[in-house]
Amino acid sequence: MRSNPALVLLALGHACVDLYQGAVAALIPFFVTERHYSLAVASGIVLAASLLSSITQPLFGALTDRWPMPWLLPASTLVGGVGIALSGLSGSYPLTLAFVALSGIGVAAYHPESARAARIASRGSHTAMSWFSLGGNVGFALAPIMVALAIGHGSLRATPVLVLPALAGAALCVPVLRMIGDHRTAPATSPAPGVDDVGSFVKLSLAVIARSVVFIGLSTFIALHAQQRVHGVPAAGTLALFLLFLGGAAGSVLGGRLAQRYGRVRVSRWSYLISVAAVAGVVHVPGPAMLLFVALTSAGLYVPFSLQVTLGQDYLPSRIGTASGLTLGLTVSIGGLISPLLGRLADTTSLPTALTPLILMPLVSWLVFRVLPEPALPAAARRES
Repeated sequence: MRSNPALVLLALGHACVDLYQGAVAALIPFFVTERHYSLAVASGIVLAASLLSSITQPLFGALTDRWPMPWLLPASTLVGGVGIALSGLSGSYPLTLAFVALSGIGVAAYHPESARAARIASRGSHTAMSWFSLGGNVGFALAPIMVALAIGHGSLRATPVLVLPALAGAALCVPVLRMIGDHRTAPATSPAPGVDDVGSFVKLSLAVIARSVVFIGLSTFIALHAQQRVHGVPAAGTLALFLLFLGGAAGSVLGGRLAQRYGRVRVSRWSYLISVAAVAGVVHVPGPAMLLFVALTSAGLYVPFSLQVTLGQDYLPSRIGTASGLTLGLTVSIGGLISPLLGRLADTTSLPTALTPLILMPLVSWLVFRVLPEPALPAAARRES
């Protein structure tokens, strides 16, 4: 990392962008408290961010496969920040949804082009790519703290302060564009040897969809769930959300290291199996011990995260932008489509009851990874790893 300033800047910029994905979940308790939204209505805000991101991110990926769009990096960062900054200004629910959706489009536009740039900067190494993913995970983890500091016990009208990381992220993108040059002519963009394995990519997508359902479901309701399970700790909700996102920082780097030795498919398989027990602990263990299971769940779900990105790129070597858009977009964000259903179930029963089905999702991912092949790494990637 010290010898690769482009990758460092990309990781920092990734943190600024993914902070706004985490901010959506971090804002949910404030919307529930200040505007008296039901859980189903509040989770519709998560759906607004996820739905357009799910649809548009693969489209941006396909576009970046055909034309270089480096300008998307600073522009999309600004759009992601502006949407969240405006989300708390209006008491209108439709306007709130529109602003959050705007942020989702910005996040969607950022990821395919940034994943391509990171692949160039990392020379195809999945270990180096884990550092790029680490930046996004750190941004996720800092989101609840940033939201709590910006709003605290005040009003949602303080959300314009949240645009500051977007301004910083956009500024970080400018030197990166000079460092990596034209994405279409850089040597690292040449397709890896072999042909596209569409069947394996579809299976991988199913595994990542299941991960998305459990992770987005937990991130939407974990703060409220922790407040109910951990009595006597006023900041239990913020702490639980912070732990859920923070574990990704260690998980991504650990995943890259373990995959170098044992292979991406094998490491992902065991991570998902561990996550089954971890999620069960989050849902059903009472008291402060529940927070330990939150941290374990975070690590278990994040160890495969960057590995799935490079697996998708290696399964579709001739369509890296499309692969990145799908693994980081449609399959990651689709969990937001399930959140309103969980919210409605929680409104009619209880939050633990609504979260119980999430225990099965890592098991689905584990079953899929049992039948996935381990693609060979390009020579350059082996040297960098």
